[in-house]
Amino acid sequence: MSAQHEAGAATTHRVVILGAGYAGLSAAIQLGTRVKPGGNVRVTLVNAQERFTERLRLHMTASGQRLAELSIPELLEGTAAHFERGWVTAVDVNAKTVRIDDERVLPYDTLVYALGGVADTAAVPGVEDHAYTLNTAQDAEVLADRLSGLGSGTVVVVGSGLTGVESAAEIAERHPELRVVLLGRGEPGAAMNPKARAYVRAALDRLKVQVRSGVEVVRVLPGTVKLPGGESVPADAVLWTSGTRVSPLASAAGLTVDDHGRVVTDAALRSVSHPEVYAVGDAAAIRQGYGVMHGTCQGGMPTGVHAALSILRTLKGKRPKPFRFGYYHTPVSLGRNDAVVQFTHPDDSPRRLYLTGRVAMRYKETVTAAPWPTWGRMKKMPASGAFWPRGGRFTRVREA
Repeated sequence: MSAQHEAGAATTHRVVILGAGYAGLSAAIQLGTRVKPGGNVRVTLVNAQERFTERLRLHMTASGQRLAELSIPELLEGTAAHFERGWVTAVDVNAKTVRIDDERVLPYDTLVYALGGVADTAAVPGVEDHAYTLNTAQDAEVLADRLSGLGSGTVVVVGSGLTGVESAAEIAERHPELRVVLLGRGEPGAAMNPKARAYVRAALDRLKVQVRSGVEVVRVLPGTVKLPGGESVPADAVLWTSGTRVSPLASAAGLTVDDHGRVVTDAALRSVSHPEVYAVGDAAAIRQGYGVMHGTCQGGMPTGVHAALSILRTLKGKRPKPFRFGYYHTPVSLGRNDAVVQFTHPDDSPRRLYLTGRVAMRYKETVTAAPWPTWGRMKKMPASGAFWPRGGRFTRVREA
């Protein structure tokens, strides 16, 4: 290597992004659009697979619907970001390196930690061995194959949050021959206003989903789900949507994490213990005035964009700006032709305004598709701004 080449390599700032979910991919595209190919900033996106996981649509895949397969390298086309496929096995914050499962070691100057959450299958005995999850498209496809082969029987969906509600409704609509039972601690749509919550319950009743609230699953066995007091619910298939957990890599690396293992960040989304590490999406414990954000695509994409802009500001010798975010809506599909959209205050508490029926379904489908035009706009935008979706609209954010 020539001395000139060595000098150029030495001045290259290496940004490594771990995880290509909505937040990580937003960061990669935002950064990759703003830096020059072969310039003094190298952006590398690391993910375990090349296929992008549309988590917002996995309940559709699980019910047997075929969705387009999106390639992460193709989504990065037209940017200066590079893709590396591999499982991250360790992060060394002292050496500033990331180790991949094939023993590759990637050095970094700035790290964006975006390893999102997955279903918590460790909290209840038997879930890991006997329940299905919606962590990846492959997981959803395995469940779809199982459901298509049942003919009849009972499907138990555990977890009455939004993923559980959408999954139960979708399965019941696509497989009317199956008995669908939704089990959960809370009432479906519990965070909505009373009228929207009643609409959710009526839609589930229409689809003949049997809802049992205020129950907790204590064990999953082959063919049955155990409840407290010895009660059993027969199950030919169990879908687990109750609770999530994040990768233990952040804690193992020595980053400051909260009780859930999420990286604790400062106002600019930097780790409070290691400021060269940004944490975004589900992987981060991001505090706003109303409390700590919860993981959604709605909030994840803006965190990725903000981290990218903050990195660029820092490279220019400027201070990164604080991250500010308020929730706007909670869209919930109830099969292919029905939905509820609960509009919210910035702290995610429900407003009086909500949509239902086909209007809500069209709204929800527009929002679900929003990442693609957003990423396309990022690639075409001038250097002065960024875009992310908010309630089906695009909000412009100035870097300077």
